[in-house]
Amino acid sequence: MSHRLFDLRGRVAVVTGGTSGLGHAIALGLANAGADVVATSRRPDQVEQAANEIERAGRQTLRATCDVSDRAQIQALHNATMEKFGRVDILVNAAGITFKAPTLDLSESDWERVIDTNLTGTLRACQIFGATMTAAGYGRIINIASLSTFVSFYEVAAYSASKAAVASLTRSLAVELARKGVNVNAIAPGVFPTPLNAKLVEGTPRGEELLMRTPMGRFGRAEEVIGAAVFLAAEAASFVTGQVIAVDGGFLASGVNQ
Repeated sequence: MSHRLFDLRGRVAVVTGGTSGLGHAIALGLANAGADVVATSRRPDQVEQAANEIERAGRQTLRATCDVSDRAQIQALHNATMEKFGRVDILVNAAGITFKAPTLDLSESDWERVIDTNLTGTLRACQIFGATMTAAGYGRIINIASLSTFVSFYEVAAYSASKAAVASLTRSLAVELARKGVNVNAIAPGVFPTPLNAKLVEGTPRGEELLMRTPMGRFGRAEEVIGAAVFLAAEAASFVTGQVIAVDGGFLASGVNQ
C-alpha cells in the first residue's frame, strides 16, 4: 500500500481555473502523478494549450471551457467529464479573481463579482461534483484559499472576505461529507506571482513588504504548490479533512524577521 500513497493512476481530476497560474501548475502536477486531468477556464485557447500539455504527460483530458459564475456551464463540464471518463475523483477549485480598491469606495457590483467567482463559484462546483462523489462513496475536493484568509491585505476586502469564506465553506463541507467518503481541504498559497496578482507584487512597495514578511525572503514558484495538491488528492491524505494547508515560505508564522 505504501508505494501507492501518492500515486494518482486511475483517478480523474477536474481543475477549474486550471489553465493559468497556480491552477495550471496543479493540473500538470496531478497529471504527472498519474491522474487524467480536465483543466478548464473561460478561454478556449488556454484550455487547448493545457490539454496539449496534459496529453504530452501521457494522460487523457477533455477540452471544455467553463465560467464558474454560470451554474449551467459547471453542470455541462461535469456531464462531459462523466460521459468521457465515467467518474470524477478529484476536484480542485482554483478559479479566482481579485480587485483592488479602498473598501469605503468599493461598489456593490465589484464586491459581488469577486464574491460570485471566488466563493459562490467554488460552492457551485462543490455541489455539482460533490453530489457525484458522494454517490460513488469517494472524492477529494481541494479549494484554493489565500494568506488573506487569515490576515488582512490592504484594499482587497472583497477578495479577502471571499477567501476567508472559502476556508469556512471547506470546513463545513468536510464535516458534512466526512462519512460519505469525500475529503474536503484547502491550500492557502503564499505570494506566487501569477497573471492574477503580478502587477500588485512585482517591483512594488507592496511586493517589498511581502518579501520582508516572508522568512524565506522570496516569492514562491508555481511548482512549489504541487506537492500539497498531490498529497491532498492522494491516499496519503485519507484521514485529512477540513484543513487549510499554507504553502507560504513561513509568512503566517512570521512575527519579527530580524
